[in-house]
Amino acid sequence: MGKKGAAAPAALQGPAALKGRSSLQFSLLHFALQPSNLLTDRMAVPPCYADLGKSAKDIFNKGYGFGLVKLDVKTKSASGVEFKTSGSSNTDTSKVVGSLETKYKRSEYGLTFTEKWNTDNTLGTEITIEDQIAKGLKLTFDTTFSPNTGKKSGKVKTAYKREYVNLGCDVDFDFAGPTIHGAAVVGYEGWLAGYQMSFDTAKSKMTQNNFAVGYKTGDFQLHTNVNDGSEFGGSIYQKVSDKLETAVNLAWTAGSNSTRFGIAAKYQLDKDASISAKVNNTSLVGVGYTQTLRPGVKLTLSALVDGKSINAGGHKLGLGLELEA
Repeated sequence: MGKKGAAAPAALQGPAALKGRSSLQFSLLHFALQPSNLLTDRMAVPPCYADLGKSAKDIFNKGYGFGLVKLDVKTKSASGVEFKTSGSSNTDTSKVVGSLETKYKRSEYGLTFTEKWNTDNTLGTEITIEDQIAKGLKLTFDTTFSPNTGKKSGKVKTAYKREYVNLGCDVDFDFAGPTIHGAAVVGYEGWLAGYQMSFDTAKSKMTQNNFAVGYKTGDFQLHTNVNDGSEFGGSIYQKVSDKLETAVNLAWTAGSNSTRFGIAAKYQLDKDASISAKVNNTSLVGVGYTQTLRPGVKLTLSALVDGKSINAGGHKLGLGLELEA
C-alpha cells in the first residue's frame, strides 16, 4: 500500500488533474518561448562612438536654449517629402541664423536624399544607402558648396553595425589631402569599449586618438573616456524612476589642478510637461521647463543664472517653440 497522501500515478489520476497539469505545462512552455525570455547570447547593436554616454549628455543638453529665441518647424508632404525649417536669434548679439532641410526617402531601395541650406549661403547634398550592399552597412555621400566663396567639400561616410560591434570610417576630402576618421565600438553583456582616431594624410599625422570604456543597463549607464592622452572624462546616468532621471559628469585636463563637474536632473511632471535643472562647479545654474501645448506644439523656457554674481546681471533666458505636422 502506498503512503497516505502520496500522489497517484498519472494514469490513475482523474481527468481534472490531467487537464490542470496540461494547462500548467502549456503555460510554462508559452512563457519560455517568448522572445523576451529566450536565453540567447545575442546582444543589441552597440552605439556608435559619438553616442557613448548619450543618455547623460541628453540630460545636460536637452530642454535648454540659453540666450536664444528659437523656432523649429517640421512638416511632411503627401508625397513623403519631409521639410525641416529652423531659425534662431541670439539675444546677446542679435544675430539671426536659419536653415532649411528637405528629406526624401525610398525605403524599398534603402535610399535617403537630403538637401540643406543655411543663412551662411552654404548648400549641402547628402545621399544615403542603407542595408542594400550588405546587411548593417550604411554608405553616405555628403557634399557642400558655398557660392559666395566657391569653397567645396566632400565626405564619404561608411558605417557597419551588427551584434557586438559598431564600426565607422569617414573620409573628408580636401585639396591638400584627405583626412581619415575611424571609430569602433564593441559590446558584450553590457560592457562597451570604443576607439576613435583621425589621420591627416597631408601632414602624415594622427590628429585625434581617443579611447572610451563604459557599462550600460536598462536604468544605469557609466562612461569614461580619454582624449589624446590629456583629456579625461566620465559620466554617470541613472533612471531613478519612471519620472526622474539624473546624470553626473566629470572632466579633467592633464597639467591642470582643477576638475570640472556637473550635476543634472530631469523630472517628468506629467505626460505633457517636464522640468530640468543642472549646476556645475563654477556655480552656473540652469533650469528648463518643457510643455507640450497640444499634439505637435512644444514650448521650452530656460534660464541660466550665475550663482557667483547674482546681483551683477549677465543671466540668460531662452525661448523655444517646436511645431510639427
